[in-house]
Amino acid sequence: MSEEKPSGTPRASLLERAAGRLDQGVAAKPATPRSTVTPAAAVAPAPRAPAPAAPAAAAIAPQPQFATPETPVVHLPADDGNRTSRRGVIDLAELRDLGYVVPDAPATATAEEFRIVKRQLLINAMARGENAIRNGNLILVCSAQPNEGKTFCATNLALSIASERDLTVLLVDADFAKPEILSTLGLEGGKGLVDVIADPSLDLSDCLIRTNIENLSVLPAGRQHNLTTELLASERMGDMVEEIAKRYSDRIVIFDSPPALASSAASVLAMHVGQVMFVVEAENTRETELRDGLSMMNGCEHVQMLLNKVRYAGVGRRFGTYYGYGS
Repeated sequence: MSEEKPSGTPRASLLERAAGRLDQGVAAKPATPRSTVTPAAAVAPAPRAPAPAAPAAAAIAPQPQFATPETPVVHLPADDGNRTSRRGVIDLAELRDLGYVVPDAPATATAEEFRIVKRQLLINAMARGENAIRNGNLILVCSAQPNEGKTFCATNLALSIASERDLTVLLVDADFAKPEILSTLGLEGGKGLVDVIADPSLDLSDCLIRTNIENLSVLPAGRQHNLTTELLASERMGDMVEEIAKRYSDRIVIFDSPPALASSAASVLAMHVGQVMFVVEAENTRETELRDGLSMMNGCEHVQMLLNKVRYAGVGRRFGTYYGYGS
C-alpha cells in the first residue's frame, strides 16, 4: 500500500483532494443551521405558529367573560389595570369609628348583620340556569323617604361584599340631588355617572375611583343636571347598564338611589337592576309611605326589605353577642 500511494497520487490530485475537502467543509457548515431552521420553517408559514402562541392563548382566554362584538361598545368600569381610573384612599380607622363595616376588622354586631343581609342578595346575583335573575348582580338600595339610612346600608353592603374572596364591588352614588357616598368614604369629587350618560365621548373608566380596599371601586354621581331622570331612561344608560351586568360576572354593582317618594329617578333606576334592597326605618316609616315607595319599584321583580334603626330590648339575642360586641 505504501508503494502504490505515491505512484497513484499525482500532485494535481492532492490539490483536488484538498479543494474537495474544502468544499465538503463549506457544505457541512450550513448544514447545521439548515437542520435547526427546518422545523421552524415548517411552522413559520402559519401566522399563528411562532413562539408568541402562548400569550395569544392567554389573551383569548378571558374573551368568554366579555361582551360579544355585537354588543354596543360602552366604555366600562374596567378597573382591572385601566390607566385612567383615579385613586382614592379611604380612612379605614375613621370609617370603623363611625360604625361602618371594615374588611379584615374584628367581628362586630353590624358586620354580622350585614353578612346575613348580603348572603341572600349574593345567592340571587350568582344564580344560574332557570333560577338566574336578569341583571341580578345590579342591586338598588332605596327607601321611601330621606334619612331612613339607605346610604349607610348601601355603603356597609358594599364594604361587606368587598371582603368576599371571589367578588369585586362597584358602589355607584346615584342620589344625584344629595350625593353622600364620597363624603362618607372621604373621597374627592369629580365627574361621574351623569357626565358619562350626557357625554358619549367620556369613558366611564375615567370617572371611576379605585380605593385602597382591594375589591372596591366607587363611581360618583357627577354634576347636577336638570334632566337626570330622562338621562337615566335613555338608551345609552340602558346599554351601559346591560353591558356592566354581563361583561363582569364577578362584579356586584350597588346603586345608592334617591328616596322613592322624593325623586322620580328611583323608579327609573329600578327598571335597570335585578334586585332592590328597600330600607325601612323602624318605628318611623308609615305604612302608607312604605306601600307607595314599594309601588315605585314595580320595574324590578325582586324586592327585599331591610328594617333599619331597630331598638333592641335589654334581653334577647343580638348578632355579635357571641363575639362580645352585643352589650
